[in-house]
Amino acid sequence: MRHPHPAPPSRIVGVTRAARRALAAMLALGAAACGGGDDGPTPSPDPDPDPTGSVALPVLGLGAIPDRFTAEVAVRGTTAYTTTWGRRGTLFGNALYVWDVGGAVPALVDSAFVEQATTLGDVQVSDDGTLLLVAVEPQPTGKVVLYSLASPRRPVPIAQFTSPNTANGVHTATLARVGGTLYGFLAIDPGPNGPARLVVLDLSTPTAPREILSRIMGAPFVHDVFVRDGLLFTALWHDGLTIWDIGGGGRGGTPAAPVQVGNVRTVNGSVHNVAWVQLPGGGGARYAWVGEEGPGGVAGAASSGDVHVVDVTDLAQPREVAVYAVPGAGTHNFAVDEAAGVLYAAYYNAGVRALDVRGDLGACTAQQRTADGRCDLARMGRELGHGLTATGRDVFVWGVALEGGSLYASDMFNGLWKLGTVVR
Repeated sequence: MRHPHPAPPSRIVGVTRAARRALAAMLALGAAACGGGDDGPTPSPDPDPDPTGSVALPVLGLGAIPDRFTAEVAVRGTTAYTTTWGRRGTLFGNALYVWDVGGAVPALVDSAFVEQATTLGDVQVSDDGTLLLVAVEPQPTGKVVLYSLASPRRPVPIAQFTSPNTANGVHTATLARVGGTLYGFLAIDPGPNGPARLVVLDLSTPTAPREILSRIMGAPFVHDVFVRDGLLFTALWHDGLTIWDIGGGGRGGTPAAPVQVGNVRTVNGSVHNVAWVQLPGGGGARYAWVGEEGPGGVAGAASSGDVHVVDVTDLAQPREVAVYAVPGAGTHNFAVDEAAGVLYAAYYNAGVRALDVRGDLGACTAQQRTADGRCDLARMGRELGHGLTATGRDVFVWGVALEGGSLYASDMFNGLWKLGTVVR
């Protein structure tokens, strides 16, 4: 069901610090914001708002959403899409919002609602810009919804997919093309219908998605995936990061029958998300960046979890070489500007952090190493910028997206921010 007349953004007011805290106390949400944490919120010191050596990313504007928690963001051209999460007051996270981001301030232009949904997670646009995929968690069953983007600001639902294998809830969903065919890679929650699993859909015919794989994996979650050049990277929480051949690893794997290539268990576990970075100009594809989601929660505006750097020069024997941490905060999702060599990390209550991904990340001085021998990217001066640390509001940044030279940040408390990027 679609909302025909979304409220004009100029009439939507933001959430003040005091109001947000009052609302948080009333909600008393104890789970991690992304729904994956198996620990409750813990007290967390305030993160350093102005890290030494990094510049403030300019804030261009805010499209405010005060009545629902904002979840993920996807942007193509001058149109953005955001999903919603959980319950805020009496409203569930069943809304998909469509934005005009051609100006400095994101302007809400349309809203679509998924019936019987309580949380919408990932939102992804296909590489050709024709399809939008939205992940849905119960209730009553997990599924994905596919929309036609023939008119990008009026997405039209063309298919839904659910099966016994997705019933526990689709936590994340990734669109990727392998061998010319478009696939959907779905991370399924553990629950009453069985353990966590990866489900792969063949989307050759978008109006009729076809399940080609369901495989149990993760401890206790398979939380997210990254697909590139016929390789599948799966974030398996305490089972670590696993790399699979699905058509590009030389081991005969396919999306319907992945073949494992390598695995690494990063420090602290809780492997939440991954980005395999490939740099131009001979920079290569040496490193995978892994996000760890530690204990935290919306109610306490608390988060924890570091960014881990894994050397994948030998795909069969990946190894962790570096780490980046923000005291008092934890990372969530990434966006990478490979041309500029910058990774942008959503950092929940610490806003956004921009990190230098160029060069040898495993080479550092003794003073720049952690006690266990990993390179500390903060001590190496790898932080280039920080954003949303001086807005006058509490923030809780879920996701980031890059498009047209701008950075977009989905903030659970406030809505959709548009920022400038690091200039190099």
